[in-house]
Amino acid sequence: MNGPKSNNPIDKYKETQIKTANQGKLIVMLYDGAIKFLNAARDAIINKKTEEVHNKITRAQDIIMELLLSLNMEAGDIASKLYNLYIYMNKRLIEANIYKKTEPVDEVLKMLTELKEVWAQIASQNTPGDDTALEKNTSVNFTT
Repeated sequence: MNGPKSNNPIDKYKETQIKTANQGKLIVMLYDGAIKFLNAARDAIINKKTEEVHNKITRAQDIIMELLLSLNMEAGDIASKLYNLYIYMNKRLIEANIYKKTEPVDEVLKMLTELKEVWAQIASQNTPGDDTALEKNTSVNFTT
């Protein structure tokens, strides 16, 4: 048994959104989630809510690890660069969680926001079930 299904219309909408999204849109949704958790973590750091900081950073790290694990390493240089970037982000978030500092969170937020914008452009170029725009876009530049 998978547990009770929610009758909440918002939950049903989100579930439908996920089921019908193309790969690019799913990635954008993951970035949105990580950004949301890191903004909440940043607020918790400022307000000295230690447990909330830990919980929000950990949730963002889970999303970043999901992004890392979903990389197709056969895709070439871009996958390798994203892999290294996700590892770096995770390292910075560990530092933020240990020292309860906003600087590493701000740095990761900036990177995630830039990546999200790129993926949003890619996702807007294709339809559900058609991930060819992911292959067509070669203008991504990673300098971090």
